[in-house]
Amino acid sequence: MNAAIIAPVVALVAWTLLMQIWLYAVRFPAMRRAGLSMKGRVGSKTGSLDGVVEDHVQWKAHNYNHLLEQPTLFYAIALSLALLGGGNIWINVWLAWAYVAFRILHSLIQATVNVVKWRFLAFIAASLCLLGLTVHAAARILHG
Repeated sequence: MNAAIIAPVVALVAWTLLMQIWLYAVRFPAMRRAGLSMKGRVGSKTGSLDGVVEDHVQWKAHNYNHLLEQPTLFYAIALSLALLGGGNIWINVWLAWAYVAFRILHSLIQATVNVVKWRFLAFIAASLCLLGLTVHAAARILHG
């Protein structure tokens, strides 16, 4: 069983759920302050509360959305490595945990101070980890 690489997958899912809780913990009070009610409210597009509630509140929502974007590639490649027999190789496990750490760092930056340069650096670092995992999975496919 190539299960070691599954732990960072579970950790990032757990982090995403924590961000969702944080998002609602700040969004609902902000909506009340803005005089918005959920009663009778119909669906709208992402970002419809931008400019309506405080920016620092929306940062959590933006980050939650980001956690549903690139990390889906991470989940796919990590599970692929597990199925291809590369889920217990130390470099893959290390890269997977590094990816999760950089995504958590990205979340904390975006949800608190939202300095774009810092966010970008965390995003690029995570992307490089994802690239490494992808190269390793491709090598396992090409070289059996």
